[in-house]
Amino acid sequence: DPEFADVVRRAELASERGIFPERISQGSSGSYFVKDPQGKIIGVFKPKNEEPYGQLNPKWTKWLQKLCCPCCFGRDCLVLNQGYLSEAGASLVDQKLELNIVPRTKVVYLASETFNYSAIDRVKSRGKRLALEKVPKVGQRFNRIGLPPKVGSFQLFVEGYKDADYWLRRFEAEPLPENTNRQLLLQFERLVVLDYIIRNTDRGNDNWLIKYDCPLDSAGVRDSDWVVVKEPIIKLAAIDNGLAFPLKHPDSWRAYPFYWAWLPQAKIPFSQEIKDLILPKISDPNFVKDLEEDLYELFKKDPGFDRGQFHKQIAVMRGQILNLTQALKDGKSPLHLVQMPPVIVETARSHQRSASESYTQSFQSRKPFFSWW
Repeated sequence: DPEFADVVRRAELASERGIFPERISQGSSGSYFVKDPQGKIIGVFKPKNEEPYGQLNPKWTKWLQKLCCPCCFGRDCLVLNQGYLSEAGASLVDQKLELNIVPRTKVVYLASETFNYSAIDRVKSRGKRLALEKVPKVGQRFNRIGLPPKVGSFQLFVEGYKDADYWLRRFEAEPLPENTNRQLLLQFERLVVLDYIIRNTDRGNDNWLIKYDCPLDSAGVRDSDWVVVKEPIIKLAAIDNGLAFPLKHPDSWRAYPFYWAWLPQAKIPFSQEIKDLILPKISDPNFVKDLEEDLYELFKKDPGFDRGQFHKQIAVMRGQILNLTQALKDGKSPLHLVQMPPVIVETARSHQRSASESYTQSFQSRKPFFSWW
C-alpha cells in the first residue's frame, strides 16, 4: 500500500525534525496522535506494550485496577496484549467485506521521545548518543542510536468526525431528512456487520464517529442569487477496535454487549443493500477461508502467537458469521441478531485425510453474570 507507506514515512520524518507524536489523554492506554512535518495530525498510533494491560501503559487506572481488584482485571475472553492486532484485523475484515467504515490500519514500527519507555531504554539511548559524540569510532558500531522502535497499530486519522453520541442526540432534536436518514441507516448496518463478525467487546456510542456535512443554508441569500443546494452527506467511522476477536464468547462477569443494539436503528430489519453486499461473500466457504488465512498471516506476527488460541478466535468468528448469514436470510434486525444464541464453529478432528474440511457447531450455554454490562 504505497499511500499508507507514504503516511508512515511522513510520520517518521516529522519525528526526525522534532515534531513528536502527542499522547491522547482519553482512554485507558498509551495512544498517540501522530503528526506530519507540518504538524498536522495524520494518524493514531497504539504501541503494543502500552495497551491497557501492557507493561508500559502510562495510564495509572489499569495499574490501580490490577492492584485493588485483581479478580476483575482483564477480559478473560480476549488474548491479552493483542489489541494492536485486533485494530489491524478489524481493518482487514472491513476491506475484505468492502464495508469501508474502518480507517485503514496496519501494524508498523515507530520510535519517539514522547512514547513511554523504560528507564533502561532511555539510559541506553543517551549512552549511545554520548558515545557517538565523544568516541565516534565506537558510536558508529551501534546499529541504532536512538530509542528502540515500538510495534503497534497505526490508523489513518479521519477529519471532520465527531462522537456518534453527539450527533445521535442532535438528530433526536433535529430529525434528519428522509434520504439522509436512509444513508445513516445503511452506514449503521455496516457497523453492525463489522462489530458482530469480529465480536467487538468494546463498542459504545463514544467510540464510533459520524461526519455530517449539512447542506448549504440558503437563509439570507438574495432571490437573484443562484444557490446549489447539495444533498446532506453522512458518513460513519468505526475506530477503537482493539478489544475484538475473542477466543470465547463472554461468559464470566460481563457480557460486553453492543451498545448500538439499544438504538432505534437496530430495530429496523436489515436492508436489501446490505444483504446484496454481504451475503454473497459470507455464504461462500472459500471467501471465509481466505479471510481466516489473511487473519492468520497478520496474527502470527506477534511474538507470543499461539496457534491454539488463534483457532479458538476463528471458531468464534465462524459462529458469528453463521448467525449473521441466517439473520440476513431471515430478514431479521440487528436487535434480533444480537439475541441469537452464541455459536462456536470448530474444525472437526478426523484421523482420515480429506480434501475438504468439516466443522462441528456448538452453542455456548454458560452466560455472564451481568447480561447488560
